[in-house]
Amino acid sequence: MKYFKGSLVFTVVCLCLAAILGYHGTGTAAGALSIVFICIVLGILEVSLSFDNAVVNATVLTNMNDVWQHRFLTWGILIAVFGMRLLFPLVIVGFAAHLGPVSALLLAIKHPDQYTQILSGAHTGIMGFGGAFLAMVGLKYFLDGEKEVHWIAFIERQLSRLSKLEAIEIGIVLLALFGMSRFLTESEALTFLVSGIFGLIAFIIVEAIGTILEAPEETTVTVAKMGLSAFLYLEVMDASFSFDGVIGAFALSTNLFVIALGLGIGAMFVRSLTIMLVKQGTLSEYRYLEHGAFWAILALAALMFISVHQAVPEIITGFVGAGLIGLALFSSIRWNKFHPELISKP
Repeated sequence: MKYFKGSLVFTVVCLCLAAILGYHGTGTAAGALSIVFICIVLGILEVSLSFDNAVVNATVLTNMNDVWQHRFLTWGILIAVFGMRLLFPLVIVGFAAHLGPVSALLLAIKHPDQYTQILSGAHTGIMGFGGAFLAMVGLKYFLDGEKEVHWIAFIERQLSRLSKLEAIEIGIVLLALFGMSRFLTESEALTFLVSGIFGLIAFIIVEAIGTILEAPEETTVTVAKMGLSAFLYLEVMDASFSFDGVIGAFALSTNLFVIALGLGIGAMFVRSLTIMLVKQGTLSEYRYLEHGAFWAILALAALMFISVHQAVPEIITGFVGAGLIGLALFSSIRWNKFHPELISKP
């Protein structure tokens, strides 16, 4: 539990704020408890949808020093809660409705239903961007010629061999974007394609920053720069993971601040879980767990693409991700049972 002390304190603070918000809005204790309950449900929803995110985050954090790991848990949670769960929806609504940030905030407070409708209308663009970015993250992992450990071997070996083809992952994502756009109206298809292309560009920029900051010799400055690069990569990836959760949260509440508090609780627990996985060396002990997380990322990217044409219930998204990670964990335990002498300990 030592890894979750900060999350528990953060949860208590958020629930107290939720109670104050609920009481201020309704004037009753029952209303306050209702808002607290919604925040708890949103937090659980966020954790269930983002467990694969925690595993992938851990693979990146493993190569970061303690300072940047701490910054991911502190600065990162501020970005996750106030940036992605509060400011980002306001920016989307402001852009879609041609409103300034203050006007978008007032719309969210005074006319939450209209605010929700505008945000939902931006679903196609959001899914295009997030799906393309996550697809690149997943494909980069499997399209690696130096990758030696394979979980679903008959597929992963073939993907590893495809790495010889330059920029093949970009071609795959572009084909997926084009294929999905054929099911959309002309205006929606354009929005989806443009957003997807910007998702690709975002991935390339983050990768480029990492490459530029690399240096042949490890110095204090180099370590700091690499920590910054990994931090940016994690934040963009977290943003892509959170898109569907932010939009889906409006099914439980149309209050922007309630959603930010509830999803913020979940985001904090995901970060604590990430730190625990790193400190306890879980990824090295269970050899296929990382594979399951990246398969879950590819599945999420595919579901995000599909959702622009056909609604995908969030429970399906959560079960697919959790199921793939669960199967990978089971396979890892089974492999450890038959190869105890080869288990990698932290």
